[in-house]
Amino acid sequence: MRILFLAIVFFKTSESFSILSNVARSTRATPLLMADEARKVVDEYKAGMSAVSNDDSSGTKNPIIDVTMKFGGSSLANYERIDHVANLIKDQIKEGYRPRAVICSAMGKTTNNLLSAGDFALDGSVNIDAIRTLHTATLNEFDMPQNTRDDIIALLNECEDMLNGVRLIQELSPKSLDQLVSYGERCSVRIMAARLNQIGIPAQAYDSWELGIKTDSTFGNAALLPGFEDGVKKAFERVDPNVVAVVTGFIAHDPNGKITTLGRGGSDLTATAIGASIGIDEIQVWKDVDGILSSDPRLVKNAIPVNTVTYEEASELAYFGAQVLHPIAMQPAMKRDIPVRVKNSYNPSAEGTVISNSKAEQSLVTAITYKRDATLIDIQCTAMLGAYGFLSKVFDSFERNRVSVDVLASSEVSISLTLDKSQKMESILNLKKDMEPFADVTVKTGKSILTLITDVDRSSEVLSKVFMVFQANDIKVEMMSQGASKVNISFILSEDQLEDAVLSLHKCLFEDSCDVLN
Repeated sequence: MRILFLAIVFFKTSESFSILSNVARSTRATPLLMADEARKVVDEYKAGMSAVSNDDSSGTKNPIIDVTMKFGGSSLANYERIDHVANLIKDQIKEGYRPRAVICSAMGKTTNNLLSAGDFALDGSVNIDAIRTLHTATLNEFDMPQNTRDDIIALLNECEDMLNGVRLIQELSPKSLDQLVSYGERCSVRIMAARLNQIGIPAQAYDSWELGIKTDSTFGNAALLPGFEDGVKKAFERVDPNVVAVVTGFIAHDPNGKITTLGRGGSDLTATAIGASIGIDEIQVWKDVDGILSSDPRLVKNAIPVNTVTYEEASELAYFGAQVLHPIAMQPAMKRDIPVRVKNSYNPSAEGTVISNSKAEQSLVTAITYKRDATLIDIQCTAMLGAYGFLSKVFDSFERNRVSVDVLASSEVSISLTLDKSQKMESILNLKKDMEPFADVTVKTGKSILTLITDVDRSSEVLSKVFMVFQANDIKVEMMSQGASKVNISFILSEDQLEDAVLSLHKCLFEDSCDVLN
């Protein structure tokens, strides 16, 4: 047996030596060996090596589930949370998951602290002591290797140098802001990769642009470039699938190599973009709640996890105020039909919520969500009765004043619609003035949008319960919208009645405590 083993070793070693000798000879013969030829030689060399097996001790192959895993700032708030997440990843690997990419946000409140540091720099003061302390304390706690320390210190020094530049020139453009906030994610992934390596999980940190994430040049709210998937797929062909790629969320590069951001919450989009591009089995988004809940747990203490939702429902939940998912993060997953599982990093044993094209559950209402601080605008023009062009005039005014609409209901001569709190009052008043020559316009502030995520095919059943609850609690509906989306019904209420409405509806729809129906 020993002779046979030595013979095999000699054969494989000789074969590898022969391949490498060929490389050396070809290099001497052709000084400028082409990169693609070099890669072919490397592939040939790898092919001669033994493959990594996923057999267990009984010789049975265990199924491997390829995933991307995204962790937000609260999941990475300090060294204890970093350690918890690293061991969580290790546990997931033991359960048969293979994380092709782990997408990380900045640690804790680092992004907000960087933005504050930018404001202070404009006032002439540069101080990143709190940011530096958080990261260096984490390095010290884990006794990180010197190369990781050098990387983090270099990034923090570069950040401080940039802020000194802001202090001197008294300018902080959207382009500069994207550069500034990027330091949080870039530090985070290097620490996470180092910690994974310390506990025996091979990992490598990457800035997202190194793996093909490219956007346009809309600094502060950039969009992924068409065809970015090809770049991501090609980049991951060079990443060993058994090495965890720890990738920066939220940030990217534009075609000129400048740092951009995907907007707040964009780390979710990074995770789904990478997952969809490389065709993994499941995208995991780890948050600080047990998946998607039936309502906001800050208001509704008895909110319960929702086991399954569709992509469309998840998108509507995000748009109408749920803080779990980015509004456009579902698009890459939806396009490739890859399920997204929302899980709780503080409670990994919870099943979480699966988002996919279909769902087994058919409850009457999936969830209740809401938006505060909405503005309601009523537009009426009786002179346009029987004439055409009314809607065209109205929306031309909205376009000229760059005002976007949340929820809309219309008739032949009147329109009621809402605007969210991001719209400036100056723009709203200019819009009102612009429409006054052809319509009576009323602007009402202090409103809220309460939205039910539901199957509108059962709208009669839903509305019958809703209005019984509203009547019993003296809640007045100022506007209702249904139909454009097949999964939501929205009600416009006075701000001071919102909480009563949400709590009463949740009791009736989710807690089996609907006294008004008795």
